[in-house]
Amino acid sequence: MSQKKFFNLRLPFFLPLWRRVLTTGVLTGWTGVEIWGQNMGWAILFGACAAYTAYEFFIAFDPINYEDNADR
Repeated sequence: MSQKKFFNLRLPFFLPLWRRVLTTGVLTGWTGVEIWGQNMGWAILFGACAAYTAYEFFIAFDPINYEDNADR
């Protein structure tokens, strides 16, 4: 039985670089909006999401992990 991660980013959708950059950029930008609005709880949440996506998309990135596994 395979387990699905709650926040699984290793999908074929995120294989193109521009989608990974856009997703991380939007999260980072929204973190800035929340900091500017002095909403520190939301800023921490979106900042953590931005840090996690940056790690998954640019540091731990391996294209093999993003292939479609539906036929396996």
